Amino acid sequence: MAHLVRSHLRAALVLLPLIAAGAARAESAKYDAGADDKTIKIGTTAPLSGPVSAFAQIAKSAEAYFRKVNDEGGVNGRRIQMMIADDAYSPPKTVEQTRRLVESDEVLLIFGGVGTPTNSAVHKYLNDRKVPQLFLGSGAAKWDDPKNFPWTVGWQPTYRDEAIAYAKYIKASHPNAKVGVLYQNDDLGKDYLKALEEGLGSTEAIVARAPYETSSPTVDTQILLLRSSGADVVLVAATPKFAAQAIRKIGEIGWKPTTIISNVSASISGVLEPAGRDNSTGVISSQYLKDSTDPTLKDDSGYKQWAAFMDKYLPDANKSDWLNVYGYTIAQTLVAVLKASGNDVTRANVMKQATSMRDLHLPMLINGTVVSNSPEHYTPMTSLQLIRYDGTRWVPFGDLIKN
Repeated sequence: MAHLVRSHLRAALVLLPLIAAGAARAESAKYDAGADDKTIKIGTTAPLSGPVSAFAQIAKSAEAYFRKVNDEGGVNGRRIQMMIADDAYSPPKTVEQTRRLVESDEVLLIFGGVGTPTNSAVHKYLNDRKVPQLFLGSGAAKWDDPKNFPWTVGWQPTYRDEAIAYAKYIKASHPNAKVGVLYQNDDLGKDYLKALEEGLGSTEAIVARAPYETSSPTVDTQILLLRSSGADVVLVAATPKFAAQAIRKIGEIGWKPTTIISNVSASISGVLEPAGRDNSTGVISSQYLKDSTDPTLKDDSGYKQWAAFMDKYLPDANKSDWLNVYGYTIAQTLVAVLKASGNDVTRANVMKQATSMRDLHLPMLINGTVVSNSPEHYTPMTSLQLIRYDGTRWVPFGDLIKN
């Protein structure tokens, strides 16, 4: 009997520190809706269907990275639960799905939503409710507005920075260029067009502007209009489906302008190969992420980490699709923010961490770039590298452009 008492006493003494630690954590931890001692719930809207469904790979690769993190113990002992809602790149659906994620599913934050018009549709709603809207799949300059929209943080270099980089290239390499612009008729395309005009220093250099709607079946008519204008440089400010159509049509009609495509469409497997390698050879774009198709990266430690992740968590995905690199890297950014939040997993503290990142090095960022921002300047990524497709891979040229 005495032996049993001693055994129970020893067991109790072992458990007491664990119970005390758990109690201390429970007392010290702070949570908002969507977080507790075991789980952090995040939500995202993605075009799982619709005209830009290629971009759904961002959410799929991010969710896969969170599975990896969970397998390794989670973030500060908490598992990340990512809820993906299909908005088909339709702003009204984005509103509907975001409200459900926030009000019914009670997620802590909204993360990585794809698209400028879609994110714009819920911009005010999320800020009014003080729900973090983090690391958006859009480069619109409007996301960097801490005074009026303090709960929204973009991620990638802005479309403005990108278009100005193209304008500098055009002025240096084609000083007498006649520029034609194919652009998506929403905030995405208009951001590029406005910044290109600003960067060129004159609206007269742009001889033709051809908008298209995401509901359009093709952009063939727009390409013919640009050719008839006499343009010898074309900026394609378009999402993947329409960028591929544009490059293919330019090739089919035997037109030979210098073609620049927005980096949202700089996918070899998703855009350049469908457009035809011959048609795509010579196309120019920009990058801030490593090109997973670049054979010179085979011994790069960051690439090796990413490739191992892909082999284990997305074995059937296309490694040449840059969206898998994008989703992986924004997911790593969010994990860094959640780790820095410690046991204060409140929306206010998450925002504090998300707007004070300092020189965060991530495996698949191109050399010389880091994730870094401040409460005054929210955009974490600002550097770009110009690239040219050689028929097989993207080849960097010129210096790293730091904005």
